[in-house]
Amino acid sequence: MSDYIIEQLSIFVSNEPGALAKVSRTLGECGISMKACNLAESNEFGILRAIVEDPDDAIAKLKAAGIVVKKTQIIGVAINDDPGSMYESTNALGKAGINIEYGYAFVGKQGPALLMKTDDPVRSAEVLGRAGLKVLRTGDL
Repeated sequence: MSDYIIEQLSIFVSNEPGALAKVSRTLGECGISMKACNLAESNEFGILRAIVEDPDDAIAKLKAAGIVVKKTQIIGVAINDDPGSMYESTNALGKAGINIEYGYAFVGKQGPALLMKTDDPVRSAEVLGRAGLKVLRTGDL
């Protein structure tokens, strides 16, 4: 199930005007598209979590621009646009003793999806697959 692991970039963005624009400009100028993203913030900095076309190239370009970035393994699962649809996947993981550290939803090529960082992404993909849920690959996003 390791082919269901999605590589996410965690990009550290200072909490000041223009910082997010610098990240966006750097990726755009290099022809790297963001497929999904989420911005979480604290007082001093934010973390832009992003799924991009070529994570390794994006990391090199961002680091060259002086931007701190790291790669994280996450999983994705298709969900329906119905009340309670997120419950199926989160309940399956919870029953298996897998902790969800964070997650965010977006609409991709195949419809609504939930992206999650868990404490065991490979096992998470296996649990979700056994539960009859559609586990997503990077190309599905």
